[in-house]
This record gives sequence, structure tokens and C-alpha cells, in this order.
Amino acid sequence: MALQRPAPITLTDAAIAHAKGLLARRDPQPAGLRLSVDTRGCSGLSYRIDYAEEAPAGDEAVETEGVRIFVDPMAIMFVLGTEVDYREDTFHSGFVFSNPLEKGRCGCGESFHI
Repeated sequence: MALQRPAPITLTDAAIAHAKGLLARRDPQPAGLRLSVDTRGCSGLSYRIDYAEEAPAGDEAVETEGVRIFVDPMAIMFVLGTEVDYREDTFHSGFVFSNPLEKGRCGCGESFHI
């Protein structure tokens, strides 16, 4: 019997609810959202979420309560174990990433390093 590897990311209830809302508002409805990591910012890396009109070849699909997140294969090593949340407060709203691999973030919080 083969061991099943855990998903590279997990989603909180708030992230699931927000993602469902984003996907429902698009016409035609995309296949899901895509998580990737870009090289930019003060600390070197930043998270990126885009719509995925169709399942990208080679991406790992994480499905939770009907929400599909496709993880770019080049990002897997940077996001393993990450919890994706969605938060709103007076000055900011957006997806928030709790990544156990992060060693630090820039002062504005837009980029990170491992």
C-alpha cells in the first residue's frame, strides 16, 4: 500500500469562502485558482494567486470543499505546509499565507525569503 503525500497547502474556512465567491463571479467560471511564487520584492519572493481558466499541465491540484487551487510545480518547494487564509481589516483585505518554511519577511509584508 502506497503512502499518500499530504497536500502542499491547506485552506482555512475563510479562504474557501472567499475563493468560492471569486470563482462564482467569473463568467465563464474558471477551473480554479493558481498559486505561484514570483521572484520580486525586498526579500526576494512573493506569493501570486491568479485565475486558472483550465487545469495547468504539471500543476498539483488541491481541492477543498469544491475549491480547486492549482500549485505551480516551481512553487511547491517554497509553499510546502503553507496554510492559506483570507482576512479583512480596516486597512487590508486579501489572502494571507502562514508558511512554516519562511525565514523572514520584508517590512511591508509583501515578500518573503526561505
